[in-house]
Amino acid sequence: MNKLFKSIYLLSFAALTSPGIAQVSKAPAYPLITHNTYLSVWSFTDELNASATKHWTGKDQSLLGVIDVDGKLYRFMGKEAASYRTILPAADETPYTCKYVETAPQQNWANADFNDAEWKTGKGPISDDKAVAKTMWTSKDIWVRRSFNYKKSAINKLYLKLHHDDDAEIFLNGEKIYTRSGANGDLEYYVLPDDVAGKLKDGENVLAMHCTNTGGGAWIDAGLVDELKPEINADLLLAKQTSVTLKATQTVYGFRCGAADLQVTFTSPLLLNDLNLLSRPVSYITYKVKANDGKQHKVKVYFSASTDLARNTPVQDMTTQQYSSNNLSILKAGTVEQPVLQKTGDNVRIDWGYVYVAVPNSTGAKQYVSTGKEAIKSFFNGEAKTTEKQGKSLVLNTMIPFGSVGTTAVEKYVEIGYDDINPVQYFHTNLKPWWQNAQTKTFDQVLAAAATGYASVLQKCQSFNTQMYSNAVKAGGDKYAKLCVLGYRQSIAAHTLVKSPKGEILFLSKENFSGGFINTVDVTYPSAPLYLTYNPKLMEGMLNGIFYFSESGKFAHPFAAHDLGAYPLANGQTYGEGMPVEESGNMLILTAAIARAEGNALFAKKHWKTLTEWTNYLAKEGLDPANQLCTDDFAGHLARNANLSAKAIVGIGCYAYMADMLGDKATAAKYKAMAKDMVTKWMQMADAGDHYSLVFDKKDTWSQKYNIIWDKMLGLKLFPQSVYNTEVKYYLTKQNEFGLPLDSRKTYTKSDWIVWTAGLANNRTDFEALVAPVYKYSQETPTRVPLSDWHETTNGKQVGFQARSVVGGYFMKVLEQKWLGK
Repeated sequence: MNKLFKSIYLLSFAALTSPGIAQVSKAPAYPLITHNTYLSVWSFTDELNASATKHWTGKDQSLLGVIDVDGKLYRFMGKEAASYRTILPAADETPYTCKYVETAPQQNWANADFNDAEWKTGKGPISDDKAVAKTMWTSKDIWVRRSFNYKKSAINKLYLKLHHDDDAEIFLNGEKIYTRSGANGDLEYYVLPDDVAGKLKDGENVLAMHCTNTGGGAWIDAGLVDELKPEINADLLLAKQTSVTLKATQTVYGFRCGAADLQVTFTSPLLLNDLNLLSRPVSYITYKVKANDGKQHKVKVYFSASTDLARNTPVQDMTTQQYSSNNLSILKAGTVEQPVLQKTGDNVRIDWGYVYVAVPNSTGAKQYVSTGKEAIKSFFNGEAKTTEKQGKSLVLNTMIPFGSVGTTAVEKYVEIGYDDINPVQYFHTNLKPWWQNAQTKTFDQVLAAAATGYASVLQKCQSFNTQMYSNAVKAGGDKYAKLCVLGYRQSIAAHTLVKSPKGEILFLSKENFSGGFINTVDVTYPSAPLYLTYNPKLMEGMLNGIFYFSESGKFAHPFAAHDLGAYPLANGQTYGEGMPVEESGNMLILTAAIARAEGNALFAKKHWKTLTEWTNYLAKEGLDPANQLCTDDFAGHLARNANLSAKAIVGIGCYAYMADMLGDKATAAKYKAMAKDMVTKWMQMADAGDHYSLVFDKKDTWSQKYNIIWDKMLGLKLFPQSVYNTEVKYYLTKQNEFGLPLDSRKTYTKSDWIVWTAGLANNRTDFEALVAPVYKYSQETPTRVPLSDWHETTNGKQVGFQARSVVGGYFMKVLEQKWLGK
């Protein structure tokens, strides 16, 4: 290639793959298909073809991409998912018989020759969940023995398949092979040491389990599987990834595939100001191909989507369909059983409704269904055969011919959509998806509308990406803007959008990997800045259900509820206890923020009686809170919590703020004076000299006072500037490599709260100094999952939580600048 041609090529390829403004090039995990908590597919590695793609929970939901350039095949997306041979089934495959006791047995209880004739006989799974348990377990400890026959055979890699809640010990023929503390929420695969396979004997074996329930739910279930050796496709090459760029609504990859360059763009059009588009659960995967050597090349692109996208566990039977509709070729898959709204829990995927892969007929694509093992073989052979209709290991395949491709880029796309039929149940009424209205009845119509609007939707997304990033840079700098990009799709995709039976908007979150609750108020609260910035009606949709819960008499307390249930069933609070000061303060602050965002207090007026009751509760209980939980409930109960007290004070100030907007000057003056008086007392009780304490009258403690940010945001003028200045100065002396600890008790932190705390600063330098370590965490954390908001400030590791909506809180500085008119 001569120098002139090489220069022209480099410029043209830059135009093909350029992200525009330099946005984000690294993330803990990369969003691909993101719409709601059920339709949420990610890449957990920096290279798209280094691992199988996964649901946000970490379970495989394989999307596979291969490009054919002149007969040479390159894998650019995903990796063939692992497959397993069952040695001893867990309860997801079949209920099994076992022996168990709930009082401590003899020391040799796990041995193969132990006499368990006096033990009780039960079936797995063993749990306290009446809906699914085959054997109920309500005591603290349980000891379980499973006898099974095994015929010696070669084992490639032995895994323990284990669901435990809480602490578990597992034994094989008397020898301990695995221990794990805590709860994992679902059957997970844990590789066992190589020598464990040798402990399996010809004939009878015993797998023994001991589990301790330390609190909350109880569950024990286990089995053994052998990971099969992958079939090696010697002729399948790896595409070289040359770039990756994350933007608000898109993730864009660049690849070198021999003589062709490929750009792959994942677009989930989550535009908050367009609820019809936001609620349309259809993402686009766009392929753009061009030659990199100035010649013509024959190109095809192959895409397969595992039917795992539509089931909870790999043992569920799937049914598929291939058909055409509205100028689209369509593949459809779902479980045979279709258990609509039958499963709750945290580590759960949808197993009702249908996943769709659609492609315009004009592309000339061939679509077919096969087993996962046959999929790549069929592409090698160039044969598109529909060989399967029903089974377990099925994939939906699409071959797209690009014809002869030269220096002019050729672009084609596929759609991935999901019809969840009934996304949630709301006080025992099954709700329909938002998109289903008088004009749109079928999902085929949804796919057709997405195809018709493809060009305009991508243009809107690209425009929003640029504008959002630009605004965030202006608000808080480049590192801050990158955090906003990382938070945008993740936050939105932890919700579902529906209408209540009364026609009110409901924007309901799932508390991902922190309880699995639906519409948790103290998850809504930190996520609020994103929605207040771009569409406060969605903020109303997060509060409507909580107001209804109280105003209907279903939650008969003088304070706000914690949640509406266990996702996807919003039938009433399921959290074990209330957070009276926390949730009442949250609801008052958020209602006032809606009034500020909308320029009127009409939403507050609808709920004035309830808001008044909550305010009076805070007036009585909020200044010096009793021993109770706050939103940081993982840190445990705490009495005299200064930050929780600050929330109560700000909540009362917000009530005065709304009363003033409604023209009730006397009420406004009364509660404003009350809040100001509480601030004076707060400053005295929390005064620790160079900072304000975590706990009143304990000067050796400190905490982030992130709740005070709303005093500044709403211009309430309750706390003097000296409080802000004192706290920020002190925080800057307490930072670790990956951020400011939450408080003096531990070195872990919450990244959303750090961004709020940084917002207390009265200058850009201090703000950026507090935010920079959070950005460093996002780039260097060793925990490769959708962004965790709870991490260790000393090493950047995830402590808990992932893929939560609370990262919408990163937008606090953007919201401030918007409200200031900047």
